Amino acid sequence: MSFDFGFSYIGLIYLLMLMVPNLIWAKHQPKDYDKYVGNENKVLAALERIGEVAVSAIVLVFTDFNLKPWSNWSWWLVVSFALMVLYEIYWIRYFRSEKTMQDFYHDLWGIPLAGATLPVAAFMLLAIYGRNMFLVVAVLILGVGHIGIHWMHWRESRRDDISISRRC
Repeated sequence: MSFDFGFSYIGLIYLLMLMVPNLIWAKHQPKDYDKYVGNENKVLAALERIGEVAVSAIVLVFTDFNLKPWSNWSWWLVVSFALMVLYEIYWIRYFRSEKTMQDFYHDLWGIPLAGATLPVAAFMLLAIYGRNMFLVVAVLILGVGHIGIHWMHWRESRRDDISISRRC
């Protein structure tokens, strides 16, 4: 396992696929989303931020993730990229919706919390493709924080839905 420093154009592509929808989302957050953000677990939030910074830096500064001659190992990159494409489909579906918490946390073809799980899984497979343990560790930190926070938001929004339906 070697770590080759240099610019990763694959890392840049992944970060663009991740950041562009999130920048658009900043202007199109689900109704009442601020209510859930106020209840975030501080440890999970810290892990998410640390993971975001680490993943972003690592995918850009190691050439391990760039295309290599085709081998069976290349399938890790193919599946990883397919997950990123599914992530883009998730966002298209969300942006075309009513933009409620239910829309934001709706499964994508059976994939739970798709907006959180798909990019984490994609970056983990990219780490495996690049054989880069630094990225594996960074993705694990990110995954615990990011998926944990969104799972908690989802649970809280489901409780709110149940209590609203009981009042009606």
